[in-house]
Amino acid sequence: MALEVTGRLHTKFPTQQIKENFSKREFVLELTEESPSGMVFTNYASFQLVNNNCSVIDKFSEGEMLRVNFNIRGNRWERDGQVRYITNLNAWRVESADHAAANQVPGPQPNYAAPQAPPASGQSAPKQDDDLPF
Repeated sequence: MALEVTGRLHTKFPTQQIKENFSKREFVLELTEESPSGMVFTNYASFQLVNNNCSVIDKFSEGEMLRVNFNIRGNRWERDGQVRYITNLNAWRVESADHAAANQVPGPQPNYAAPQAPPASGQSAPKQDDDLPF
């Protein structure tokens, strides 16, 4: 499952050599979201880059807006009768949010409005307010 998020690069950590053939590098995005009531919530999401992708984050500076494509990976881990579940956000593409927006091709936007049911027989369609300025 591929997902995408845009946020500000908060922190990047050094590469860790876990095994001879496995290394990882973590970085944190600051994600802000405004609720309908106007309250702003800040979340911090930790992503990881693995093996050859560890250097992808080098060209970005802390504070820069990034678009990250990632997959969710989950594992079950058991030791001494204790079971734990580990979830990783594995980044596979990191790009500047400004650069990503400039490369998008403009086109028609999808219309997600729910279809209106036709009026029952013998009834007229409900009158809608027309607040258009022309």
